[in-house]
Amino acid sequence: MTISRSRFSADAIFRMHILLNTFAAVVIVAGLVGAIVPVLPGIPLIFAGIWLIAGVDGYRHLGLGWLLGIAAVGAVGVVADLIAGALGAKRMGASSQAVWGALIGTVIGLFFGIPGLLLGPFFGAVLGELSAGNSVLRSTHAGVSVWVGLIFGTIIKLVSSLMMVGLFGVGWWLNRGG
Repeated sequence: MTISRSRFSADAIFRMHILLNTFAAVVIVAGLVGAIVPVLPGIPLIFAGIWLIAGVDGYRHLGLGWLLGIAAVGAVGVVADLIAGALGAKRMGASSQAVWGALIGTVIGLFFGIPGLLLGPFFGAVLGELSAGNSVLRSTHAGVSVWVGLIFGTIIKLVSSLMMVGLFGVGWWLNRGG
């Protein structure tokens, strides 16, 4: 039986590792931007980049335990971000129409860039509260509470994103000899 030589040279494999790691780093940076800009799915992008780097490395520096821990931090960030706006509205005592209005305003706002993402939930909540028969002042308060909740959710998402990257760095550092 003859042992055949590998189809790929060591140089080609090295270049592929560099390319994949560079791509993963770009995905992580895009995810960090997405932690602030709602158009990009920040936390999933960060996790995908971290997982790609770990996979290219053969999971020597980041194993299943580290990846599950990072994923758990990301899951908390995603859930907190999703419910923050609704909790802000509910804390103010906003109607369910205001909450639905904020959600619809967010979706419509996606098509209008950053201004739409900032103003869409506010105007959606205001219109929803007005449709429930409340005053303009009460509706404006509901809109502000939704907006504050969304800002709080973005802060939580940003902190979670930075924690994910930090855990990645710590895990890599602690396992650097492996």
